Amino acid sequence: MGAMRAAGAARGVALAAALATAVALAVAAWRRARPVREVLFFPSRPCCIEALLAEAAEPGAPARPCPCPLPSGDTALSRLVRRLLSARRSLDLCLFSFSCPLLARAVQLLHRRGVRVRLVTDAQYMGMHGSQIGRLRHAGIQVRHDQHSGYMHHKFAIVDRRMLITGSLNWTTQAIQSNRENVLVVEDAEYVKAFQDEFERIWEEYNPANYSFFSERQ
Repeated sequence: MGAMRAAGAARGVALAAALATAVALAVAAWRRARPVREVLFFPSRPCCIEALLAEAAEPGAPARPCPCPLPSGDTALSRLVRRLLSARRSLDLCLFSFSCPLLARAVQLLHRRGVRVRLVTDAQYMGMHGSQIGRLRHAGIQVRHDQHSGYMHHKFAIVDRRMLITGSLNWTTQAIQSNRENVLVVEDAEYVKAFQDEFERIWEEYNPANYSFFSERQ
């Protein structure tokens, strides 16, 4: 009788463990299936994102301690970097000003990982002191810019043609650390398509083959 009770108890424990595992897997799958809906507000407190970059560069590699004095943690900047690093196939960037070295490192890392990166920017601001555009172009990333007097003032990114990142934030250290800014991150096919269409239209308009350097003679 005692043996039967013990066996029954063991089966009960095994059943409970299997049920808990099934529930955990179901919850994880549900979370993965939920479309992203996130709002980030800046300024973001200073933080170290070296662990994020290292994990993206070498998935599964042992974590190495960072010697910098900045704390690691969940901040608006770290969340933005995480969303960018989730790219597996493509990253389309349409940015007025890009001078943040940390975000440039994340973009370069994706390029080295084989993600197709395209960047549209403003001709005036790409030449400003501290701009990361030259560095990205030198790394082999495709860059196109406007050729008219108005600003290319967009500030959005599209990850894998499925996730839109947009808002008031210029990708500058000043904006990230000091300004009141907002970023909306959404997985919504309708909104992504609208921004993707706008990107493709600008990308084609800014094709260097279409530039006119001299006015046509009458």
